[in-house]
Amino acid sequence: MLTVILPDGSRKQFDRPVSSFDVANEIGARLAKATVVAEVDGKMVDLHSPLPTAGEVNLRLLTKKDPEALAVMRHSAAHVMAQAVMRLYDGVQLAFGPTTGSGFYYDMRLEHPISEEDFPKIEAEMQKIVKADERFERRDVPRDEALALCRELKQDFKVEHIETGLADEKTLSFYRQGEFVDLCRGKHIPSTSHIGSAFKLLSVAGAYWKGDSDREQLQRLYATAFFDRAELDAHLEQLAEAKRRDHRVLGKQLELFTVSQLVGSGLILWLPKGAILRQTLEDYIKSELRKRGYEAVYTPNIGKVELYETSGHFPYYSDSQFPPIEMKDGERYLLKPMNCPHHIMIYQAKPRSYRDLPVRLAEFGTVYRFEQSGELSGMTRVRGFTQDDAHIFCTEEQVADEFRNCLEMTQTVLASLGMNDYRVRLGFRDPKSDKYVGGDAVWDRAEASLKAVCESMNLPDMSIEPGEAAFYGPKADFVVTDCIGREWQLGTVQLDYNLPSKERFGLEYIGADNHPHRPVMIHRAPLGSLERFVGVLIEHFAGAFPLWLAPEQVRVLTVSEKSDAYGREVEKLLADAGLRVTGDYRGAKLNAKIRDAQVQLIPYMFVVGERDRDNRTVAIRDRLEGDLKEPFPIDAAIAKLKEEIAAKTVRQVAAKQPAVAADRESQNEY
Repeated sequence: MLTVILPDGSRKQFDRPVSSFDVANEIGARLAKATVVAEVDGKMVDLHSPLPTAGEVNLRLLTKKDPEALAVMRHSAAHVMAQAVMRLYDGVQLAFGPTTGSGFYYDMRLEHPISEEDFPKIEAEMQKIVKADERFERRDVPRDEALALCRELKQDFKVEHIETGLADEKTLSFYRQGEFVDLCRGKHIPSTSHIGSAFKLLSVAGAYWKGDSDREQLQRLYATAFFDRAELDAHLEQLAEAKRRDHRVLGKQLELFTVSQLVGSGLILWLPKGAILRQTLEDYIKSELRKRGYEAVYTPNIGKVELYETSGHFPYYSDSQFPPIEMKDGERYLLKPMNCPHHIMIYQAKPRSYRDLPVRLAEFGTVYRFEQSGELSGMTRVRGFTQDDAHIFCTEEQVADEFRNCLEMTQTVLASLGMNDYRVRLGFRDPKSDKYVGGDAVWDRAEASLKAVCESMNLPDMSIEPGEAAFYGPKADFVVTDCIGREWQLGTVQLDYNLPSKERFGLEYIGADNHPHRPVMIHRAPLGSLERFVGVLIEHFAGAFPLWLAPEQVRVLTVSEKSDAYGREVEKLLADAGLRVTGDYRGAKLNAKIRDAQVQLIPYMFVVGERDRDNRTVAIRDRLEGDLKEPFPIDAAIAKLKEEIAAKTVRQVAAKQPAVAADRESQNEY
């Protein structure tokens, strides 16, 4: 006898073999029709998979209204897209087709170079498959049979993956819909008709087999799907708005940064205006650090490999590091992947007493990661970036206050930029993974400490996500939603009992009992990567930065040549007051000057004519509000701007759109 326990606590008993669909159908035909996938004892399963024949199971039936169902449907839509491509083109070799935070893609190799012109044809074929209501059928087969099937299907990538990536698997699963068969873990919706018509192909890009640039070049076809057409339309509008805000385009237009292929991909060159933006952020962070008792340090951009072997960064980050630099004397150096080992060496440079703690060391330190070429994206995914990094060495008793202060500083920084819509993600380790250093007791203590501090602060929308910890300790990440609804992981605070340990660096301080003790280490970076943060800011504000942050804060515009001298005097007064100012003294008409300043997103324009010269006034034109009514005495005008800068006022933040998670591959595909 099987007892099925439903979410409301009700129970249903069955003395015959049943699936989740059968249970839904017994509750009601409408529910059975609406259900697309099931959750059995917390694990997602296909709707038609058989349930156990005896005992008890907890069953949750998911419909289109449940967020988890959308990811399953998108995974099925990826199969339908691949099926459509194989119908249209010969010789298609399939690689992987995972879901992402906002859609899905499939990597394929085919002779035909797919372009956007092919999208309508592929979408039309997908619609035929959806309309045919093909059932997704799962088949579990022994390893040898799986290999034989993939060879019969002439899917070379799948054969290789079974032989290498799935070498330890004894049984593998396939899914079929119609004539299409694919190696896949699942899970899937019952049939193709559940996909509906709210899907859209988005783009095509290059990719490499298993992300290895030495392997075969593939085509990556991106798409998205929703259960509701209105949600698809809203998402497409959001994508269009994101395209208008693309920091790579605005960065060029506003002369903020550039990338030179001669210098190297993923290496940012900050132009003068971008450098002002960066310096302004750095100066602000430095002022906050001084208030909070941090000491500035500087460390080199390279270090001996042994340093990173001791920290664990070298083995744990080896796939994303530049190759070691081999010296003639046999020494090996590494481009710095993290600042923390260097700060540890500064801590160790002299004996420490409990009276010295906490020691707070801060640095805008540049680090390097060897990202794959296909993963680079403007400023948001780079190979060299600068972190507003700091490391705190403290006693166990000081952990709560220090961690809380780090979180509060991150909140202060985000608030100064109008980024008040965020959630806090507590990244804990996955006990099943071997990527973490340190014993269970150390991790349990660190996670309990972090959770207690965060709960005491009543942080917004806090969640615990296993598997998101750093390899050395748990962390609290600030996931910020920008003004068009996209999520970005920015500030982070991390708790570390492992790097100070005897097995790593053996850090010590002499306690009040005159005996050595082990300090606790906290890693924190309110902005994270400056490059990534500025890229996000460009898109968040669409290049129209708040006054305190704008590279050019005010521009003086003269009505005619007769007011040039007064205009230059006003410009000097503004500059002497510490404002970033330029003047436009061209012989062009005033409307043309205003238009140029507006296009360049200058927050304020001070317009001066002969009457202003005589009255010692300026006419203020606000980028947001247009012409302000009355002329301002020059001193009052300067005071108005300085007050807004001092308050770090953010006057323009667009209405929030539905949040879209950052794209991350799912684990649905083999």
